[in-house]
Amino acid sequence: MSDEAIEYDASHIQVLTGLEAVRKRPGMYIGSTGERGLHHMLFEVADRAVNEALTGRAGSVGVTLTADGGVRVADDGPGIPFGAAEDADGPGLEAMLTELSAGAGPRDRHSAMMAHFVGEPAVTNALSSSLTAEVRREGVRWVQEYARGVAVTRPTAVGPATGSGTTITFRPDATLFGTVECSFAVLAERFRELAFLNRGLDISLTDERPPGGPQTARFRFLGGVRDFVVSLRARPGTPVHTDVIGFEQEDPRMAGTMEVALRWCGSREERVRSFANSMATPYGGTHEAGLRDGVAAALDAYARARGLLTAADPGLGADRIGEGLTAIVSVKLDHPEFVGATRGVLGNGPVRTCVEEAVREHLGAWLEQNPEQAVDVITEILRADALD
Repeated sequence: MSDEAIEYDASHIQVLTGLEAVRKRPGMYIGSTGERGLHHMLFEVADRAVNEALTGRAGSVGVTLTADGGVRVADDGPGIPFGAAEDADGPGLEAMLTELSAGAGPRDRHSAMMAHFVGEPAVTNALSSSLTAEVRREGVRWVQEYARGVAVTRPTAVGPATGSGTTITFRPDATLFGTVECSFAVLAERFRELAFLNRGLDISLTDERPPGGPQTARFRFLGGVRDFVVSLRARPGTPVHTDVIGFEQEDPRMAGTMEVALRWCGSREERVRSFANSMATPYGGTHEAGLRDGVAAALDAYARARGLLTAADPGLGADRIGEGLTAIVSVKLDHPEFVGATRGVLGNGPVRTCVEEAVREHLGAWLEQNPEQAVDVITEILRADALD
């Protein structure tokens, strides 16, 4: 190493403020500058619209991939004013689009998280070459234009409005991204999943880009996670051993609610998916551990009571009950706690006990009421163990 002194003082420190920091390091805010980051930009805006619908302020949400490469997110809520208003829940739209942390909003059991970072419309604005905000409110249509996060016009009344709502249209900045093409299939899967997890949510996705004409998919499910489990079909010809077993329950000990659905099929494949506040937790957490504990406890108790297991047999632990199991566990919490910045693992301690007890009770009752299906499930699990 050189003996020459290395000088470092305040002149070497670069201070980035506001949206300038987002444009300088976009990956820190949306995860990547590839397709995944593009989708996250959309989720930053759709997050607000979806939660308008979940709180009953809006009836539906529409997302459009426009023919010119833009993205449009619209809702039919009351319309968020550009400035703060007495009847507005949170900051005005202009603040949400220009100030970090202004658009995150409350995160309780009544809100959905669209992606693994907190929803920030300002991030989308910063990373867009252009963005147009339109508000239809109290009979007037207001519009404001932005470029790379900076307002280029003032909010302007441009005429009468038909209905009410808020529409955000943006074009990702091609100088920042490796691709500016969103995937219809990936987005459709996420919105479909969101509709399963929030019974009655009405959300549509339209793609205007195909040369053969637009394609549209609309998602709305009234059966909740029961419908979700049914949609996770096993391979053709695979026998189904049980009906869908499901329940919803609130538990004040975990300050939230749980919704669980499961069934067994004649396959060795296990498909267990977990969600917290409508966001996937791909690495599990306390809710998924509680599900497995509860299933194992219910099956083991039933098997011993019916003589399918003797006192000398090892118990049906959580590591043995996955044979042919398809399950969804979704919890919605007032104060979700995650392990790690990307929110892939739920960490709320009380959730494990609450979910375990509820699953053990509800599945135990189902086993008693459906002895033939119960025996089929346990027999298959024990047979699989013997083959291993």
